[in-house]
Amino acid sequence: MLIDGTHYRSIWLAEDGESVQIIDQRKLPFAVEIETIRTWKEMVVAIREMHLRGAPLIGAAAGYGVYLACLELVAADSRGFDVGLERAMTELDAARPTAVNLRWALDRQRAALAEAGPPREKVAIAREQADAIAEEDVAVCAELGRHGADLLAGIAAGNPGRTINVLTHCNAGWLATVDYGTVTAVIYESSRRGLPLHVWVDETRPRNQGALTSWELSHNGVANTVICDNAGGHLMQHGRVDLVLVGTDRTARNGDVANKIGTYLKALAANDNEVPFYVALPSSTFDPSMERGVGAIPIEERNADEVLQVRGHDGTGESRMRLYADGTAAANYAFDVTPARLVTGYVTDRGVFDARHLADGLRGTNRG
Repeated sequence: MLIDGTHYRSIWLAEDGESVQIIDQRKLPFAVEIETIRTWKEMVVAIREMHLRGAPLIGAAAGYGVYLACLELVAADSRGFDVGLERAMTELDAARPTAVNLRWALDRQRAALAEAGPPREKVAIAREQADAIAEEDVAVCAELGRHGADLLAGIAAGNPGRTINVLTHCNAGWLATVDYGTVTAVIYESSRRGLPLHVWVDETRPRNQGALTSWELSHNGVANTVICDNAGGHLMQHGRVDLVLVGTDRTARNGDVANKIGTYLKALAANDNEVPFYVALPSSTFDPSMERGVGAIPIEERNADEVLQVRGHDGTGESRMRLYADGTAAANYAFDVTPARLVTGYVTDRGVFDARHLADGLRGTNRG
C-alpha cells in the first residue's frame, strides 16, 4: 500500500538476501522507520515485542525467521544444524500464542525442510518457502478484498446516493499482513470501484492500533474518523453504522473468532441493533483442528504497563506517561473470542460464507 504515494510492503527480503526488513510499527504513526532483522533471535523479539503484528504478518515473519536460522546455522556449524533449527522454531513458536498463522508457517517450513537434503539445500528451501508464504498472503488478501467489495457494493446498491459507514476494531490493515490487509483490502477495493465509504475506527486500547488504521486509510485516500472504543454501540443505536467488519487471529471450525480484545462487545452491540457483523478471514487464519473457540483458543495476556501507561508525541518527541497511581493493579488480555452465533458472515478469499458453510467453503485451502 502507499505511504506518501510510495508503495511499501510490511516485510521483505533485503537486497543482500541475508536479512529481512520490516516497517517498525512501534514508531508509527509518528515516524516511518525501516528495521533490518539479521538473526532469528531478532525476529523472535520483533514478533514478541510487536515491532510487527497481525496474524498473517506474524506468519510471514516466522517463515523468514526460519530462513535466517538456516543461514546462521550453516555459517556456524552444519553438524548441529537440525538441533539448532528445531530450537529456533520452538522459540519462534513461543513468541505469540494466539495467532494460528505463526505455527502454521513453522509447520509448513518444517515439512518442506524434512524433505530437503544437506544444510545448504535447506537454506534454499527455507528461502523459497518464506517467499511463497509472503506472496500467497498478498494474493489471498487481494482476493478477499474483491469478495468483500462485492458485499459492500450490494449494501451501497440498496442505499443509493448515501455514504456507507463501516466500523472496524484493531488494525486489520496492510500493516497486519504483507500487503492489502484483510478488512482494509475490502475497503481499498471498494474505494477503487468508487463506492462512497467512511470508516469509523475504534482506537483499540491499550495498544491503540486504531492509530495505525487511521494513518493507513488516510495515506490511501479513505475517509475515516477515530472513535473511543465504547462509542460503537452509540453509533449503531443511532443508525450510523451500516456494517461492522473486523479481522481475526484465529477462527475455529465452528466459526468462533478470536480477535483483538473488545471485538466481542462490538458483536453484541451489532446483534442488539441488527447491524451486520462480518469477519474478514484469510484462509491462513482458519484453524480446522480446533472444534470451537470459546474457552479453547489461548488468550495472550500482555504486560500490565501497556494499560497503566500511554504513549504519545508532545511535538518534540515520543514519550510515555503514567495514567494511574503507583501500585495500581491491571490486567491486559490481548484478545477475546466472539461466538459464531453473533457473526453474520465470513469474508474469505474463497467467497462469503456463514458459519454453517465456513468449513466446507475453505476445504482444500492451505488450512481447510
